Amino acid sequence: MSWNMPSLSELRDIRAEIDRFQGRVVVIQWVVLLCFLLLAARLIHLQVIRYDDLMAQAENNRTAILPTVPPRGNILDRNGLVLANNYSAYTLEITPSKVQDLEVTIDELAELVDIQIKDRRRFKRLREESKSFDSLPIRNRLTDEEVARFSAQSYRFPGVEIKARLFRQYPYGELASHVIGYIGRINQRDKERLEENDDTANYRGTEYIGKLGVEQRYERELHGVTGINQIETSAGGQAIRSLFNRPAVPGQNVVLSIDIQLQKMVEDLFGKRRGALVALDPKTGAVLAFVSKPTFDPNWFVDGIDVENWQMLNESIDKPLLNRALRGTYPPGSTYKPFMALAALTTGKRKASTTVNDTGSWTYGGHTFRSHGDVGLGSVDMVTSIVKSSNVYYYELANDMGVDSIHDFMKPLGFGQITGIDLPGEVRGILPSTDWKRSYFKRPEQKKWFGGETISLGIGQGYNTFTMLQLASATATIANGGVQFKPHVVTATQEALSHIQAQVHTSEPLDLGYKREHIDVVRKGLEGVVTAGTSQRVFADAPYTSAGKTGTAQAVTIGQKEKYDAAKMSEYQRDHALYMAYAPADNPQIALAVVVENAGFGAAAAAPIARRVFDYWLLGQYPSEADMLATQKGMTSVPMGQPRSKKDVPLIGPKPEPSGKSEGR
Repeated sequence: MSWNMPSLSELRDIRAEIDRFQGRVVVIQWVVLLCFLLLAARLIHLQVIRYDDLMAQAENNRTAILPTVPPRGNILDRNGLVLANNYSAYTLEITPSKVQDLEVTIDELAELVDIQIKDRRRFKRLREESKSFDSLPIRNRLTDEEVARFSAQSYRFPGVEIKARLFRQYPYGELASHVIGYIGRINQRDKERLEENDDTANYRGTEYIGKLGVEQRYERELHGVTGINQIETSAGGQAIRSLFNRPAVPGQNVVLSIDIQLQKMVEDLFGKRRGALVALDPKTGAVLAFVSKPTFDPNWFVDGIDVENWQMLNESIDKPLLNRALRGTYPPGSTYKPFMALAALTTGKRKASTTVNDTGSWTYGGHTFRSHGDVGLGSVDMVTSIVKSSNVYYYELANDMGVDSIHDFMKPLGFGQITGIDLPGEVRGILPSTDWKRSYFKRPEQKKWFGGETISLGIGQGYNTFTMLQLASATATIANGGVQFKPHVVTATQEALSHIQAQVHTSEPLDLGYKREHIDVVRKGLEGVVTAGTSQRVFADAPYTSAGKTGTAQAVTIGQKEKYDAAKMSEYQRDHALYMAYAPADNPQIALAVVVENAGFGAAAAAPIARRVFDYWLLGQYPSEADMLATQKGMTSVPMGQPRSKKDVPLIGPKPEPSGKSEGR
């Protein structure tokens, strides 16, 4: 056997092959080492650095946290009558993301449950405002029969289910709706507000929020605290057991200072007329009645108001959605004169004994400012100027004081200012001054204040526009000897279960520092209005003494050479009737301001309403049915017929809980 030795070149090739192999082995070793290091680093990152985070994710995959929506608190009047509450009812709900053909599904559901066009419109609007995986109601408040029909066919409708929900109810409908407000579905603006206040977590699962009045202002107290239910789930998402449960804390009840029976009486006395009335306790600032007419039914808004009703409310010339007591501004007319008199005494522009010759008109710069009827009153002092309502006296006084002096005195009384009442949406109105005019108007020629513009301010006309809340608050300050309280409608909150009440903090009284003798002069004049002046007939047989001032304010400007003739004017151009008053005169327990729009003289339209409010509050009397009807038409002075005891005139009973089609859909 022969054996051939490899050549030198072959040996070199073998050596090169071995070197390449060893190189590959080294590379593979480094790759393996690198992979191991990467795996080790990843393991450290997951097991050490991100341990807490991943553990939480794993726990979340194993568990689910469900919010428990708290029952909303009730709203009560001062006597415990329920003005807003909740009741349970069934809703038919659809989760759009779980439904293949939404329109077909709704059409098929309509064969089992009454689904009207307005329901479809509301559902469409909710879809636009909500996420696709939200459960949205297509029909609220199902009847038992409808629940049974759907339950028998529920297998046909994946993504559709029946839920039990709490619904807000306003048992007395339109009564006091501007004060109570209403709730509505949470929109994007509400969500942004909740985020700003860091309340988002507390509203998980909540779909409704206060939109107006007490419902909005006391939303935090009424809403309560959302509960948490943590459950363990299977891989298929089925609940296995409860791991942790924190019950929801029900919202607190809110107790109002308003007497709802008095509120109803006043609203009924207005009838179909427009206007506002605010009645206060002058010793505390508590609101006893807060009337704005016309009103609206807040129940319409709970599920989302339908197009027809919204158009009716929003386009009505009577503006039922306007809270006239809080946001309606009016010239105060002659009700401003007592405050002008107090300003004259305080600033030293007049003494009580100073007389002015009232000839029936007063001329400034070639312009003649007239009195009602162009009848002169002769020589009048301050008390007489209030009793007989002398325009000339206050034309001259306004000219002597000047606009800025008037502004500076009236501002602390609250005219043209935010009173701070615990209701949202209050407006200032206008208390004019030279600074105000410079900032209000745009054109240079409009910014200058002219002396002739001051004259009408003295009788509550010109640029003056105030709310009835401001006028009532200022009247209460006079009644209280110059001590001012901030008005408020809520007196206490009440625990839902224990009914333990906690008083709502109110501001301290503010003494405006008027001299007692100056207040007495003004109060003497106001009493004279009732005993010998324009409201004498209305209070002729009252067993108590009161003090007040009638007012008539222009709704439109009348030319210098023209005379006011209501018969030749459309209703909405006629003068407003006003009255401010308090009673009893020697120890005031109630103060008020009232305006009846386009109703003419205050003594004929506004003062009779005030008389009946005083009779209710001081004597416990409720007008007879005949008197109610006559007052609604502005055809009364003293009460007609035999007044009833307010104890014998119960409120119209609360409306029954709506269900199915009977709920006014």
